[in-house]
Amino acid sequence: MTLVPMVRHVFGDGPFAEIGEPALAVVDERSRTVAVGGDLGHVQWSGSGTADSRWTGHRIGVYEQDGLRCRHLVRSWYPVRSLAFHPVLPLLAVGTGRYDGGYSFEGELLLIHLDSGDVVSALQYPREVISVEWRSGTALHLVLAPCDDWENPQAHKQGHAVVVARPDWGAVEQGAIGAEELAAPAEPVDQPDHSADARRILTDLAVPAGRQWSVRRRVWAVEGTEDGRVLAALDGILAESWLPSGDLQWAVEDEEGGRQLLLASDGTSVWTNAERRSRRKGRRWETSAPRVARIAVDTGQVLETLSPGVFTVLVAGGQRTILRPLDGRRKNPERLLMFDLDGPVNGPEVGHFDLFNHSFAVRRASRPCILVGTDPDEPHRDKWVTALGSDGTLRRLFPHSWVPAEHHFGGPAVEIGQSLVHAGTVHHGHGLQPGGAYTVRRSLNGAVQWQHRTDHPATALDTDGDTVYVADNSGALTALDATDGSVRWNTALEVEGAPTTALSLAVTPQGHLLIGTVDGRILECPPRP
Repeated sequence: MTLVPMVRHVFGDGPFAEIGEPALAVVDERSRTVAVGGDLGHVQWSGSGTADSRWTGHRIGVYEQDGLRCRHLVRSWYPVRSLAFHPVLPLLAVGTGRYDGGYSFEGELLLIHLDSGDVVSALQYPREVISVEWRSGTALHLVLAPCDDWENPQAHKQGHAVVVARPDWGAVEQGAIGAEELAAPAEPVDQPDHSADARRILTDLAVPAGRQWSVRRRVWAVEGTEDGRVLAALDGILAESWLPSGDLQWAVEDEEGGRQLLLASDGTSVWTNAERRSRRKGRRWETSAPRVARIAVDTGQVLETLSPGVFTVLVAGGQRTILRPLDGRRKNPERLLMFDLDGPVNGPEVGHFDLFNHSFAVRRASRPCILVGTDPDEPHRDKWVTALGSDGTLRRLFPHSWVPAEHHFGGPAVEIGQSLVHAGTVHHGHGLQPGGAYTVRRSLNGAVQWQHRTDHPATALDTDGDTVYVADNSGALTALDATDGSVRWNTALEVEGAPTTALSLAVTPQGHLLIGTVDGRILECPPRP
């Protein structure tokens, strides 16, 4: 059953939220609309990479100047390079594209029909479209990157300028512009960065609407408290707290932002860890020190900071919170770090961590569980779901893959009684295949109780014990019967009619669903749409 979700409250909302980090913006006074191209980013971090398959965060948003309502939101496979409103027709031309990192410059010319929201990809073959400009109602000037950089070291600084004419651009069909129309000599081309101008335009447009614009992106973790507060970790914010009234209570900033939230056993604080990526500073690449912190829920005060020496993921179960290192060097004997004991104390060896294989964040776990490979030289193979006992030893529960011929990537999980529900994807040499994403419930001996297959990998899941809620990177939210795995309902997530995608999900003590989105918002919904 497909339903439309009922959002009770939206935390962290703001104008132009749907497009993430803006790349460029164009205002059309004739139609009183604004087109914005932006990027929401990837849906992977150092501790989890499987949800990024089939994902693209590039967006084109078309907004009304009066009130800033999002009229259309279009997903693009490539970064947005240029935008141009047609001088007469309700039509927006969009140039997109990028270098693929090894050979080709790929992209599209998109024509967005502003009356219907229909989108036409007008080029017969992929080409990066650097610039679009209407010279008249029938003539569109394009600058296209070279097809590739084969034996051409100047390709990244060149473009092919052409004018494509059509008597009615509103009638142009898919793939209607062939390669012969785009033939032109290469010449030097300027490719300016429009992001600063876009930020200024969006800031100025928000003022007449009585609002403030700022970028919020990717809510990686959400949790609800017994008293109704909402906790979140997101880009640029280690952790934040929202009151039931919708007011922001406190926020702890961080240069990258928090990626996990685990309520501490004392009931008054929360553990969180910060992403740490290498950044270029001059001629060198530098990485900031890892940051794992415990924060007071009532005040936002940082109560303690751990210094594990390497970046880690938080693993929780029962009353324990431990750390799994992610140092990226496969030959090193990696061990769990037991900061919950008198220590830190080195725990048992767990082998190399791979963000595509070993992600296994288990919600509501009675004991810490991780994925461990049995071959030290190839730890991504023959992975087992492994539990940490109270005595600090590891116990294998069952093989991660229940199909011997398939290699399964890890994903989010939740414990229900004497079983685990876990999601993931099936590895295939040509990428994720139809039906290659799964959610499965298994007893602690590995027996499959049910499985649910889909085309898109799960980003998050949780349960109230009766229903398993699964979000995936297509923007879908599906409710599965916890007993037999049957679909009770599914829905495409929307905020005021504009689609969004869940990156994190939690069932609150009050039974509500908290959904952290890729565009920086937190949705509070009833358990049934």
